[in-house]
Amino acid sequence: MLLTLFLFFLSAAVIYLACEFFVNGVEWVGHRFHLGATATGTVLAAFGTALPESAVTFMAVVFGDTPEQKDIGVGAAMGGPLVLATLAYAVVGFALWRARRGQATQANCINADQRRLARDQAWFMGIFIFKVGLGLLAFAWKPWLGILFLATYGLYIKRELSNDEDCIDCEDLEPLKLRPRDDNPSMFWAATQTILALVVIAGASHVFVNQIELLGVAMGASPHVAALLLAPVATELPEIMNALIWVRQGKERLALANISGAMMIQATIPSALGIFMTPWLLDGPLLAAGLFTMLSISLLWLRFRRAVMSVPALSAVGGFYALFAAYLGWHFYA
Repeated sequence: MLLTLFLFFLSAAVIYLACEFFVNGVEWVGHRFHLGATATGTVLAAFGTALPESAVTFMAVVFGDTPEQKDIGVGAAMGGPLVLATLAYAVVGFALWRARRGQATQANCINADQRRLARDQAWFMGIFIFKVGLGLLAFAWKPWLGILFLATYGLYIKRELSNDEDCIDCEDLEPLKLRPRDDNPSMFWAATQTILALVVIAGASHVFVNQIELLGVAMGASPHVAALLLAPVATELPEIMNALIWVRQGKERLALANISGAMMIQATIPSALGIFMTPWLLDGPLLAAGLFTMLSISLLWLRFRRAVMSVPALSAVGGFYALFAAYLGWHFYA
């Protein structure tokens, strides 16, 4: 148990440090591609940090030998969006609240393109409702519908890149950590730092997930609980770490865009893998995860659409995850 706890905290620390290098590198890559902050967060950063959770789903549904092992992949595909829609946004809210303590004006305002974020939530809701609906039906050609999810993500990327704002200004960027004395590092160095950071994040995330699973077993958690509560929190850690770093740097647009883009990936790519490789039939806990995800997204969409999102409201969506955890505990242990 001591070794498990040591590896748990060590891997979490390594992920955080690697995310420092990743967010710094990906901002320079976005600058080199002439992308704005929102597209950098929703496309580049989100795609990179989504690798660990997509890998969990892929390994479970493709190489799982038993239905229980494949359930972990389906649980990760449903639990990932839940964590992002609740805990990840709440972490940004709490981080903003902490950073702005003592400020008399604008302390509760969200400095981001809220209407654009609302469009992301609307896209997510449409895809997610369709995905949950498929989990209630059984028919022979269901696996082919996984192609629709991949195509939808491709359309989303195209829309993000075509509607992007002005590119990130060099003055808004910290020096590249691999080239701290270079005022304008090349794409080679920016991409090298980003890729190396991703490799470290992926390796540390793998260790972190294993320790989460061991801790879950030690606490007597069932495979469903591990798949829905523990594994998604572990695999979404890079997005949460990125958000904390960007908020600390005063770049909440990037933090929110990263979460928004990661949610779109979670709604499509892991779901497509699950639909391709499993019957994709959702039981009570999985449907409950979908319900709490939709409740949180509905609140986010309404607030973003009216451009009235505040720090307290953003922090409050974390309560939906607490309610889901309480339901799951009651369901399995009552």
